[in-house]
Amino acid sequence: MHSECKITPLIYNTMIRRNIEQVLCTLLQKFPAVNITGPRQSGKTTLVKSLNGDYNYLSLENPDTRLFAESDPRGFLRSAGEKFILDEVQYVPQLFSYLQEILDTAKENGKVILLGSQSFLMNQHISQSLAGRVASLKLLPLSYAELKSANQNSQNIDTVLFRGGYPRLFNETIEPVYFFPNYIETYLQRDVRLLRNIENLNTFVRFIKLCAGRVGNILDISSLANDAGISVNTAKAWLSLLEASYILYFVQPFSGNVNRRMIKSPKLYFYDTGLVCSLLNIEQEKQLETFYLRGALFENFVFSELIKSRFNAGLPANFYFLRDSKGVEIDCVQELPEGMRFIEIKSSETLSNDHIRNINLLKNLFPKTENNVVYSGQKVVDFHNVRFVNWQNMEELK
Repeated sequence: MHSECKITPLIYNTMIRRNIEQVLCTLLQKFPAVNITGPRQSGKTTLVKSLNGDYNYLSLENPDTRLFAESDPRGFLRSAGEKFILDEVQYVPQLFSYLQEILDTAKENGKVILLGSQSFLMNQHISQSLAGRVASLKLLPLSYAELKSANQNSQNIDTVLFRGGYPRLFNETIEPVYFFPNYIETYLQRDVRLLRNIENLNTFVRFIKLCAGRVGNILDISSLANDAGISVNTAKAWLSLLEASYILYFVQPFSGNVNRRMIKSPKLYFYDTGLVCSLLNIEQEKQLETFYLRGALFENFVFSELIKSRFNAGLPANFYFLRDSKGVEIDCVQELPEGMRFIEIKSSETLSNDHIRNINLLKNLFPKTENNVVYSGQKVVDFHNVRFVNWQNMEELK
């Protein structure tokens, strides 16, 4: 694909523009194929269908299309056209071997776009058959920055936490109380049964809800398994499944050259706070005002926004947390070329010395730190050499 790569304006009349668009166009000019993974209904299909360049769209979720691809993969790919999009391609893994031949003989880049909602299956097949031929991107639900650019953002943090960022909530104005239960059911019917033979889906749903109740916490897998009534090995397998499906993710503890005993277990977060609210049986945003996990949900929101900013730039997430054996913790740390970035995450609207206490205790572990607090106050201010950034202006932390 050449420099004409762009998004068709007519289609964007009904959707919110995605910040990943620029890097997608760049990679289509440099690689024979681009692979985009992300949770179901995060907007992958809508984004690539709006590309100019006459891409033929084929979904492997369609039974007839899948049967053709399974029974005659070579003929299927020949009929796909000069440039094509394969959606949910993980359903037909044998296609990857035949794609290798097509990409090796491609006369121009940007020939194929692969879409999938299962990162494990997609990455496994790509590494086996298409390594070096495919660039990979991750598309998550809408970021607050994307909503703000489209004038569809709310300035009420409880509204933001409750709704989350799935595009259909905004493009089709669906209420979260209707969207998320159906989303969970669809996920169970499609992805769970595709990857694992889980006999008792009710136990699996209970497990996801227990995970939602631990959002922002250090993972104690034995406690989680015990509460769910399953074995530790089953809990590990189910967590891997949820992670591969972009339902939840883990933030690892920073393990750099720190001359201090540090905790080694990860923290658990979800990619979308609206989904968490639904799993916690929150049906109205006003319930969040006094909800016991409101601070953890705010922390989850900030982390996910930071990760979205990296993924939308085609970069991996490089965020950790820092916690010593005495419980002194920095919510988020990021390695930068010039040193370490500390980010404390506080849902309070008021500046406080307590917000910067841990920064002051741990900043001397590193030669240079950039110190920040993301909070609910309205101003971006410096307070005792720490920058307080309002959650609506987190793009300043890029």
